[in-house]
Order: sequence, then structure tokens, then C-alpha cells
Amino acid sequence: MKNWIARLGLAYCALVWGSTFYLIKDSLAGVEPFALVGYRFLVSAVLLFPWVMMRKSFSRHWKESVWLSLLLTALYLSQTVGLRHTSASNSGFITGLFVLFVPLLLALKGRMPSASQWGATALALIGLWQLTGGTGSLNRGDLLTLVSALTYAAHLLATDKYVRDDADPILLAFHQFWMTGLFALILAAIAGLPLGVRSAQAGGVILFLALIPTVSGFHIQMLAQKVTTPLTVSLIFSLEPLFAALFAWTLGREPFQPARALGGGLILAAMALGELSRLGPLRLRRKEIAPV
Repeated sequence: MKNWIARLGLAYCALVWGSTFYLIKDSLAGVEPFALVGYRFLVSAVLLFPWVMMRKSFSRHWKESVWLSLLLTALYLSQTVGLRHTSASNSGFITGLFVLFVPLLLALKGRMPSASQWGATALALIGLWQLTGGTGSLNRGDLLTLVSALTYAAHLLATDKYVRDDADPILLAFHQFWMTGLFALILAAIAGLPLGVRSAQAGGVILFLALIPTVSGFHIQMLAQKVTTPLTVSLIFSLEPLFAALFAWTLGREPFQPARALGGGLILAAMALGELSRLGPLRLRRKEIAPV
């Protein structure tokens, strides 16, 4: 794959992932968040199964996938439940803060962020304040989405730890998908939450989420990462919150609010500054895999 094609592919991933925020929010009238996450990932696993059947060993990556799928479950449940209480545009911008949480989590291992990364974090906090209207207006959905962004970063780092040079990304994704789907439905059953899909619109969204953002997005990302650097991947993925806001303000019919748009712009600037600073010792290895 040529480099420019890879970049277009990564931009496609950011676009389709950005489209999911308003779609998920609209679909929650017809399906509970836990059920939506469960069905989304189980369907994704079914769609990947034909490629899994071509593998010699079905049981590879089980141990790694258990830990990764627990993080993935926490990521998508907190994000999806959060969408019930916050706007799709807010959710997109706040989720994008994961690129700043990565170096902060690395700091816990003794790899201290640079001055640029601390500056990016401060800028992101200012943007978050502007986006949500201050701490007094930070609602439950915003806080859950912050948890989602933190878990996103943890999943990235855990994946980077577990993936080896001989790792099979298809098997690793497949096991994560079915485990995440199963975990979400088990938690829903324990909590006594409804598991039914109450509208055709919600069912259609689940199928779209499984086929386009999850399976196709993952596949294109894996192909593109063979010829691009992690820095390039992260910078292009920083477009996801922008696409999320654009979809929310247009197709999602959310009102455009200049003050919140300014906050989102500050978060985007902080993300870009944080990613550029990772050219140095805090850069992730090439083989990282992000959740889709």
C-alpha cells in the first residue's frame, strides 16, 4: 500500500468512527447501552469469523484478549452510557483526550511527560472547561466520557505491551470482539437491564457499527499502519472528534454553540500539540492497535 493511500485510509477510519457518536445517541431510544455494545461486538466477531477459520490456531491470544477485552468493555460501556447524558459533539471531543492520557499514564511508569505535553494537558483542561461550561456544568455523561478516554489510553498501552512481532491481529481482534460482546451482555443480565432491540433503526445502527466502524475500520487501520508511523496515525485520528462534531451539528441536528465549538477547538489544538511532542522518547511503538 502506498503512503498516500494509507493516509486516506486512516482519514476514512477517523470519518466513520466520528459518525458513530450521533448514531449511537439517536439509537439509544430503541436499545439499552449495554445491549448495544454487546450486540455490536458479537456481530463484529461473526463477521470476522470467516478469516479466523483460515488460521491454523484458533486459541492464540486468549490470555491477552481477556485483559484487552475488559478494557474495551469499560471503554465502550462508559462512552455509550455517557451519550445518554451528554451531546454527541461533547462526547467526541472528550473522547479525543485519550491522546493526552497516554503520556500521563506512561508517567506512572517513570516516563515523565515533556514540558510540551504538560502544556498540551493544560490547554486541554481549558478546552474541556469551555466545552462543558465549567465544572459546575460537567454532567454525568461528560464524566463517564472522561473515563472512556482514560480507558482508551489504557487499552492502547496494554495492546502495545501484549502485541508481539508474530502476533495475529485478526485473531487478537476476534477474541476481543466476542469477549467484549459477552461481557457487556452478562453485565446487562446481572443488572437486570433489557436486552431487546425495540426499533428497526436501532437494529440498523448496530449492524452499521459492526460492519463499518468496527470490522472495516480495523482492517484498514492494520493495513495502513504497515507503511505509516504511529505519529502520523495519531495525528490523523485526531480528526475523529472534529468529524463527530460535524456529524452531530448537521445530521444529528444538535444546535451549534460557538462557545462549545471554541472549547472543542482548544481540545483539538491540545491533541495536536501532544502528538507532535511524542516524536521523542514517549512515542509508541509502530505495532499499537487502537479500539475501533
